[in-house]
Amino acid sequence: MKNILYKNTKISFTDSGEGNAIVLLHGFLENKTMWKEYVELFSKKYRVITIDLLGHGESDCLGYVHEMEDNAGAVNEVLEYLKIEKAAILGHSMGGYAALAFAELYPEKTQKIVLQNSTSKEDSAEKKLNRTRAIKAVKQNYVNFVSLAIANLFSENNRTRLADEIEKVREQALKTPLQGIIASLEGMKIRKDREWLLHENRFSVLLILGKKDPVLNYEENLAQIEDTTVELISFEDGHMSHIENKEELKPILLDFFN
Repeated sequence: MKNILYKNTKISFTDSGEGNAIVLLHGFLENKTMWKEYVELFSKKYRVITIDLLGHGESDCLGYVHEMEDNAGAVNEVLEYLKIEKAAILGHSMGGYAALAFAELYPEKTQKIVLQNSTSKEDSAEKKLNRTRAIKAVKQNYVNFVSLAIANLFSENNRTRLADEIEKVREQALKTPLQGIIASLEGMKIRKDREWLLHENRFSVLLILGKKDPVLNYEENLAQIEDTTVELISFEDGHMSHIENKEELKPILLDFFN
């Protein structure tokens, strides 16, 4: 594990393997440890970088709002430090928002993008209101908010089957500082719509969706890739494809990165 500074803020990352670079970005309430199995697999063939986004894992908080552009800037700072000129980026959920911000700000450094259980669309008015409610809820009862938020990421039929896995995710989520949670909710709430990036065909994009995703409406997310070259993979489960559909997902990702 290594650290660098971005805007005087500590950013933590790992760097494994050799070859073309793949950057793995976690989602809200997650951190880079979520990718352990994927790093072991991908690093046999690629150089794999995992990064803790602002206010998550071992990375510090930058301020009251963590904009996706700042997360993208932190990713760029890591790539600059490692002298990596171009990378494929896989972002889960909020990590996908950061990946698209990176692609907009640093198009010459973006090779491919995987949006895993993520979207290029900005928050709807209703979703923005829910983020504001979430900020209030986490201030009132941090543990309760985190526990509910994690359970709600999995499809209902997996909540019993994957109880042990869900508990591990919850334990990691509870390491996220309150300020990191609030700043990320504020940042996601104001993020830009970047659907236009999917229509530009500047780089390959793979969209992975869960049909029973409690967080992202499946049908609504299909609309963003109409008339694009975006490749779509749909699973029958929830928001956590890297856990719920792990064995099917691994070869799909390897094939896309190849």
